[in-house]
Amino acid sequence: MTLFPIETGNFKLDGGAMFGVVPKSLWNRTNPADANNMIDIAARSLLIEDGNRLILIDTGMGNKQSDKFFSYYYRWGNFTLEDSLKKVGFSKDDITDVFMTHLHFDHCGGSVEWNDNRTVLSPAFKNARYWTNKEHWEWAVYPNAREKASFLKENLLPMEESGQLHFVERKESSYAYSEELGFDILFVDGHTEKQMIPHILYKGKTLVFMADLLPTAGHIPLPYVMGFDVRPLETLKEKSTFLNSATAGEFLLFLEHDAHNEICTLQETEKGIRLNNTFAFNEVFN
Repeated sequence: MTLFPIETGNFKLDGGAMFGVVPKSLWNRTNPADANNMIDIAARSLLIEDGNRLILIDTGMGNKQSDKFFSYYYRWGNFTLEDSLKKVGFSKDDITDVFMTHLHFDHCGGSVEWNDNRTVLSPAFKNARYWTNKEHWEWAVYPNAREKASFLKENLLPMEESGQLHFVERKESSYAYSEELGFDILFVDGHTEKQMIPHILYKGKTLVFMADLLPTAGHIPLPYVMGFDVRPLETLKEKSTFLNSATAGEFLLFLEHDAHNEICTLQETEKGIRLNNTFAFNEVFN
């Protein structure tokens, strides 16, 4: 097995929305805001090469939306999904599986694209199976008013219409092992219904793709919960349980939304669990 971080493109989000009730005087220390109160955000995917399987976890926001749509998110930098795949020797047609932690547009927008004439939307990975879970799929296609702007039908329906959509099986436990994908999955409900957090055993270490359970290293303290979460008190419980397990197990946390840190580790302190170190991916796995 070989893993590759895949940068799909950077953008900005309102810092207050990203940190909920936490005062700016605190979160601005780790995630400094610009003059418009916007903070740097990444959309960092992970590519797993395992035998003849090439699994991509999340796909960023893509490029099919209107200029007006993108103007809300202040995209910056030169990363694209296609260029990042090419840099590690692959193309979209090589991908065998696309695993979506959840179906908010900044996590699955790159899964669907326009044709050359911008008349038809279809899966961007024509040879891949697309993975979500049944509960989250139903939550996304029949969205509540709070999340409706994040679940875009143009991102979702082409997956189903193509026949490429598949559901991860889940039993009663919050954890499940996917035989098809080869990794453990933690299901969490605070940010959105049945978000999936992959746990990947790699070179003797557990690497966890954090998605929106822990967007950046600045979100480690328990009360630092996004204003976007539909069940913030549930997020508190889920974070607490996960952070304790991650600290005890010395997990490496792969940060999807931290524009400046790819991986972090945790430590127990007198104030609770806090950041230990941050690393570039290649510093850990060279």
